[in-house]
Amino acid sequence: MPEKKVEMNNRLFVGNLSFETTEIALNDLFAQAGKVNSADLIQDKFSGKSRGFAFVEMGSEEEANKAIEMFNGKEVDGRNIKVNIARPREDRPSGGGGFGGGRREGGGGRRQRY
Repeated sequence: MPEKKVEMNNRLFVGNLSFETTEIALNDLFAQAGKVNSADLIQDKFSGKSRGFAFVEMGSEEEANKAIEMFNGKEVDGRNIKVNIARPREDRPSGGGGFGGGRREGGGGRRQRY
């Protein structure tokens, strides 16, 4: 079965956010440009603190373009935010987590004596 390609021209990347900015504030801000389907503030999985960027999905491509025009470079919570169309997520190799992966043998323990 052919893979269905999803157009994501209404999904925005919002960067350079203040660590104080909330999802509610983002939702309220972007609602000025049109319907907001979702506002996802990305948080560190260990500390729970904001990582300074978010993804906002607008109701349509036209509303997304309007949001870019209205908010790209605008000061929000003391920072000039960056707003543009989100790129599709790239597939990442599973496993090693970027640290080489694989099994590591040896080290520690007692050596066998012959």
